[in-house]
Amino acid sequence: MSRYFQSLVASTLVSASAVASSAPPPARAPAASTLRIVSLQPSLTEIVCALNACVDLVGVDRYSNWPNAVQTLPRVGSLSDAQVESIVALKPDLVLMRPRNRATNRLQELGLNVLPVDATSHGELRVQLEVIARAMGRPGAGDSLWEQINRRVDAVRARVPPHWRDKRVYLEVHGGHAAASEASFIGETLSRLGLRNVVPGHLGLFPKLGPEYALRANPDVLISTDAYGTPSIAERPGWSRMPAVVKGRVCRISAERFDVIARPGPRIDEAAQEILRCLLEIDQRSGR
Repeated sequence: MSRYFQSLVASTLVSASAVASSAPPPARAPAASTLRIVSLQPSLTEIVCALNACVDLVGVDRYSNWPNAVQTLPRVGSLSDAQVESIVALKPDLVLMRPRNRATNRLQELGLNVLPVDATSHGELRVQLEVIARAMGRPGAGDSLWEQINRRVDAVRARVPPHWRDKRVYLEVHGGHAAASEASFIGETLSRLGLRNVVPGHLGLFPKLGPEYALRANPDVLISTDAYGTPSIAERPGWSRMPAVVKGRVCRISAERFDVIARPGPRIDEAAQEILRCLLEIDQRSGR
């Protein structure tokens, strides 16, 4: 792997606190004016396209489904079963994947430039956007994209009705077996909107919690999803008597739209909009 890509990889593996305050890493643009890119993570696929480089993608993982332009691209497995031979056959100039993937070493041994990148916070996403942009030979494009995203999130926050500010939220993930904590990417989006998370960060990013946890926490609003076979609210022991349920302060987001919320990618403004839509629907049902 070239020194150029080594420096980019090192930049993405710094701690979250360092990411938030560090400047983007130095980089040189690749010699080629266009790249052949393979992405092994939906959020990374979305970043490439958000940087107006969908045309450079030659292969994606099986779960990448946005934007529509990627639907017809070759599928090369996923994080757990990357199809090394298929990736090599696509002759990529750059392979994007999360760190600590078992296929990384093999792809590097075969001479491919692999850039392991990940983001678990908004600050890390900000740096990740520019790291990927520079790896694509487009320095500054990532910073510019972040500024646009950030402005759009601020615009959504400004539309949150005052009576929702500081309300306590419980947001389910992983089929209802876990929740997004305040330390998670999703939790940070909730915070940006002026909401409070009833799941503390010390429990982990997405702690596994039983239905009794939400009962004890008594949130002002419950956000669930139809994705991953998540049971209905009525099927949860004791939830029917929870004040949020009794008062109708519950919404279930479709599986398709929940992808927007769950992925730590460039559509956090859309995720914020989806959460706002949930709050406004609750208001409409209650006649506010």
